Amino acid sequence: MQSNSIKKIVIVGGGTAGWMTAAALSSLLDKTQVSISLIESEQIGTVGVGEATLPHLRFFIKRLGIDEQEFMRRTNATYKTGIEFINWGQVGESYLHPFGDFGQSINSVDFHHYWVKQRQTGDKTDIGDYSLPVVASKMGKFDYPSSDEQSILSTFSYAFHLDAGLFAKFLREYSEEKGVVRTEGLIKHVKQDDKTAFISSVTLDSGQSIEGDLFIDCSGFRGLLIEQTLKTGYDDWRHWLPCDRAIAIPCETMSAPLPYTKATARDAGWQWRIPLQNRVGNGHIYSSSYMDDTTALDVLLQGLDAKPTGDPNFLRFTTGRRKKAWNKNCVAIGLSGGFLEPLESTSIHLIQLGIMKLLEFFPDKHCDEIKSAEYNRMMSLEFERLRDFLVLHYHATRRNDTDFWNYVRTMSLPDGLEHKMELFKERGHVVQYTEGLFLKASWLAVYLGQGVIPTHYDYNVDAQPQAKVENFLKQLKGNISDAAAGMNDHAISLANHCDINVNQTPPPASMSLYGRDA
Repeated sequence: MQSNSIKKIVIVGGGTAGWMTAAALSSLLDKTQVSISLIESEQIGTVGVGEATLPHLRFFIKRLGIDEQEFMRRTNATYKTGIEFINWGQVGESYLHPFGDFGQSINSVDFHHYWVKQRQTGDKTDIGDYSLPVVASKMGKFDYPSSDEQSILSTFSYAFHLDAGLFAKFLREYSEEKGVVRTEGLIKHVKQDDKTAFISSVTLDSGQSIEGDLFIDCSGFRGLLIEQTLKTGYDDWRHWLPCDRAIAIPCETMSAPLPYTKATARDAGWQWRIPLQNRVGNGHIYSSSYMDDTTALDVLLQGLDAKPTGDPNFLRFTTGRRKKAWNKNCVAIGLSGGFLEPLESTSIHLIQLGIMKLLEFFPDKHCDEIKSAEYNRMMSLEFERLRDFLVLHYHATRRNDTDFWNYVRTMSLPDGLEHKMELFKERGHVVQYTEGLFLKASWLAVYLGQGVIPTHYDYNVDAQPQAKVENFLKQLKGNISDAAAGMNDHAISLANHCDINVNQTPPPASMSLYGRDA
């Protein structure tokens, strides 16, 4: 091993970010060459509100050699096939953003162009009727996707709803078994090298000093190392994403868990509903410029399905990102690196991405600026593209019933987003990123779900005989409906796959797809 190789890694902070980082580094680095320490304090609570995930998490736990079904049992997890958005385009409207495609291309022309032409001829079939995960979600169904790419059952993916606190505990056990040393304590002093300003050690309230070559800041919104010590700076995005408060509270579960998250738009923000095995996670994200805390809590409590099982947890945040996620020999992962409201369940994904990019550009003790600059470029790009996708949800609305919705509907947009929206409105073209999380189907879900319908479709659509297209769409819709009906109920799949028994009572009719707000 070269003398300038990293030998000591210090992770500051636990929670989801800290223990995901510890688990990955302890599993994927040579533990005979690198020691890993994690410092956390029981006196500092974790945010722990992000209980909905994206399909990428499946590949993270698989790479770490963790059994998916054991992971689900230990974290009270359920399956997730998408997110339902209620009241976003207009009050009373709803759509589901699925982990899967809409239809399939015909003669290399994207399916939604055919759908747009049919709509112009008077066909009002919802675009979701041509998506298996949408139809299956409405039925409360879930089965594992088929490995046969020719099967309609292969046209979707899935993620999880999980208990973030249990997830961190599970990963702590995993990490400690792989040699990670956890130290309890509050950091009272951070020492920096006089010449390089690199962090050299941290001193705890007990007086213990812990040295390191590379420090990972997972201290949450405080940014103990990346901001309080290194003064890195922060890009504030509240102009585009004005929500800056959240209240989280769990409640009892009264029926079989649905295989999707709910995001219901309120007067000055939105409310989430995340079904776990043993409870439902709820929260209200809102803007303090348009709603006070007392009103926000009342809105949240009135929107619960059942009796709360805990006290409300009030949170404050500033949407944005650190100007550098990697500064000197410190890398910020999780909330210390930036925050985007959990509208599309991106929080854990950003943690995962930060970890994997760190492994890709893993440094030596000098922390070469070429590596850190590329890491920062890629993380900044991901944050910006996720920001734009979230802004789309707010801006692509027809609501004018409150000052909040009037503001987001008329606000100026980040560079490039207005062009993307206008291009879709005019020609149905979805601008594709060469790098980025959300692909074409995701943008289509929000555009079409919130009433942004293209004026024109691809002219190649007219080359297909109308009767042939109509027959194809009818057959596709029927095949999807039949395939969804043949899937197991979500609760039965949990029992079969993971030996998890949950309430199998179906949701009441008023709670089917649209919840209490229909």
